Amino acid sequence: MTRRVRRKVAKKGKDDAVSLSYLEIEVEDLGLERNGNVDWTSLPDDTVIQLFSCLNYRDRASLSSTCKTWRVLGASQCLWSSLDLRAHKFDTATATSLASRCMYLQKLRFRGAESADAIIHLQAKNLREISGDYCRKITDATLSVIVARHEALESLQLGPDFCERITGDAIKAIALCCPKLKKLRLSGIKDVYADAINALAKHCPTLVDIGFLDCLNVDEAALENVSSVRFLSVAGTSNMKWDVVSHLWHKLPKLIGLDVSRTDIGSAAISRLLSSSLSLKVLCALNCPVLEEETSISTTKTNGKLLLALFSDIFRELSSLFAETSNKGRNMFLDWRCSKNKDKNLNEIMTWLEWILSHTLLRTAESNPQGLDNFWLKQGAALLLSLMQSSQEDVQERAATGLATFVVIDDENASIDRGRAEAVMRDGGIRLLLNLAKSWHEGLQSEAAKALANLSVNANVAKAVAEEGGINILAALARSMNRLVAEEAAGGLWNLSVGEEHKAAIAEAGGVKALVDLIFKWSSGGDGVLERAAGALANLAADDKCSMEVAIVGGVHALVMLARNCKFEGVQEQAARALANLASHGDSNSNNAAVGQEVGALEALVQLTRSPHEGVRQEAAGALWNLSFDDRNREAIAAAGGVEALVTLAQSCSNASPGLQERAAGALWGLSVSEANSIAIGREGGVAPLIALARSDAEDVHETAAGALWNLAFNHSNALRIVEEGGVPALVHLCSSSLSKMARFMAALALAYMFDGRIDEFAPMSSSSESTSKSVSLDGARRMALKHIEAFIRTFSNPQAFAAAAASSAPAALAQVTEKARIQEAGHLRCRFHSLILFPPGCIPDSFVLFT
Repeated sequence: MTRRVRRKVAKKGKDDAVSLSYLEIEVEDLGLERNGNVDWTSLPDDTVIQLFSCLNYRDRASLSSTCKTWRVLGASQCLWSSLDLRAHKFDTATATSLASRCMYLQKLRFRGAESADAIIHLQAKNLREISGDYCRKITDATLSVIVARHEALESLQLGPDFCERITGDAIKAIALCCPKLKKLRLSGIKDVYADAINALAKHCPTLVDIGFLDCLNVDEAALENVSSVRFLSVAGTSNMKWDVVSHLWHKLPKLIGLDVSRTDIGSAAISRLLSSSLSLKVLCALNCPVLEEETSISTTKTNGKLLLALFSDIFRELSSLFAETSNKGRNMFLDWRCSKNKDKNLNEIMTWLEWILSHTLLRTAESNPQGLDNFWLKQGAALLLSLMQSSQEDVQERAATGLATFVVIDDENASIDRGRAEAVMRDGGIRLLLNLAKSWHEGLQSEAAKALANLSVNANVAKAVAEEGGINILAALARSMNRLVAEEAAGGLWNLSVGEEHKAAIAEAGGVKALVDLIFKWSSGGDGVLERAAGALANLAADDKCSMEVAIVGGVHALVMLARNCKFEGVQEQAARALANLASHGDSNSNNAAVGQEVGALEALVQLTRSPHEGVRQEAAGALWNLSFDDRNREAIAAAGGVEALVTLAQSCSNASPGLQERAAGALWGLSVSEANSIAIGREGGVAPLIALARSDAEDVHETAAGALWNLAFNHSNALRIVEEGGVPALVHLCSSSLSKMARFMAALALAYMFDGRIDEFAPMSSSSESTSKSVSLDGARRMALKHIEAFIRTFSNPQAFAAAAASSAPAALAQVTEKARIQEAGHLRCRFHSLILFPPGCIPDSFVLFT
């Protein structure tokens, strides 16, 4: 039995050009054999072309090389009418290799000056549309050559970043070379002078859409001469003479839409334009501070024209363009797209409005001016979500980027506005973004993933993303061959992996392997993707099961490779943090030993403690601290110069963050478990900085500094150094005043071991007077220490028990108090000291299980 399907097929037209049409055919067998396998070579031509249309140009060209038939189909005109080169390296060599396929190319998107230089080598003389971004370095010469080779050009857009090296001379070249030009949008031109504009008026009779956005100077009077213009935008342009504008531009006979958003226009100019222009239908003035501050604007008569501003109900204003009552409310754009309206003028207005609204909302989100919270919550978020459903791909991308941007209130600290993020979630934004992320357009994938990543900083949004299947989508995008897509997807997994409840789901979706593979794939030239991948792995490695998965798929080698070879501080910091977390699970898995055994790992981490960036130093010290759990690692760190490096670090971090101080002292604490390392730390000058850190205001630093000094005090030379460097008052202060019970306990231990009698025996011999003075000094320090030890112990024990224990020695007294004290803070310590604890049998407290 056969079935009838309607499918696209390739048909040859004039000049043997291949186009797509629909044909009803009978399908009996598409190469499906009895065993269910597909013979791809037997697929109909139209099916192959449909498959090719879902691939980027690089994959399409690669697949075309597999056989002669597919090579012919892969060169079909319908597959090469549009080309998006933004995500790929596009130079002269690449352009030359693609030239044979670009005879019928009509639409091109590129990124950067190198790509702009290579465009002419495509030999695409039939190009109709060129759109470029990252255009700061593009020069007049480059742009002039491009337009000279593409005389059929109808649309040229460069932005939204500023075209700093393009002048009015290039605009004159555009006018002379492209007589069919209909749309010209340029951003950030310093001076659009009269001769350039007059050249457009003279040589481009069909020019209907002009955008000089974020320019420094535009000749207002000359624009009156472009009588063909229907849509005009000067959004963000400064130094405009609005009095001149209001007296001249209303004379433009065909002007329908005018965009003056993000300028200093006032109500007087707005009123004159609305009242004087006979053709004007829409005036967009979003984020115009002068206009919004003038109270008189509320009484301005619009004469049936639309005025879109922050103080207006934008959806309601736009709805008035439609005769049908169904086009109301926030679904207005969607209703318009789905309608069968054949009004050409209305469709042109709506298409232009989508473009200028997406541009203005993105620019406003980037500048993040104060006082717009109400607008974003009531209208802005809904507008961006509506624009995300546009049929214009660049509008969709800007809307998604706008969502990613407007929620961020502190980029450096990754803080987002909770209200804005949850407004996106309430309006169905998560599902819309996930649908965009599943698009085969890589530009949409990238921007949607970026928005999902930023929004997922909010725990509620992260939960919604996970529940909607976002983890699987992001894990799939992380495998993309497009670096920009993979980078944003890795950022999404990084933020989602903050939540403990999402880590297992990421691992189950193959996210761990995808992240590790990213590191190997972009090991050079991809700092952004490497930082995000390493950051996500660092979060995942904090989970015991996920840390094992990281190790199984080669994550240890990948992260060590980054720590050794990458020079970007963001990557170094996250790689070190990931290695620290991998090594934090003690005996529950073997990752601690595995990291230490990886070639170059310990040496790289020691080297990173010398980084000029505090975050890198902090994470490297933390990794060394955790790695010092393992006996072999501990000695290997010392052999790699770890003692000297960490002492230097401790000496330099007296004014650093508490996190760095804690890890520097903690790493020395870990190394000092070894007697040889303890002696080396004292010899290298480690006692003084540890005493300084013991005086820190942070409780966590108290604990690590006191712990390190406690270990050092076992050695008589170090004990004497602690006394000589003023350590007794510092430890006494901790013992009596620290808010951390653990710090108080270890300070008491350090004082007790310092004065157990050995310090007198091994004190260096000197002259009689010096000996007497030193003896008095030691006696005073001993009395001070034992007084506060007694006070500390009495806090937890009864006087009779203390007196009995104190009859033998101070350490025994402390052994007695540990049997009584229950210090919960002990549970978070990351180092074990079983070889140094001298508690009598039966006196080890339950809360010190790590010390067994």
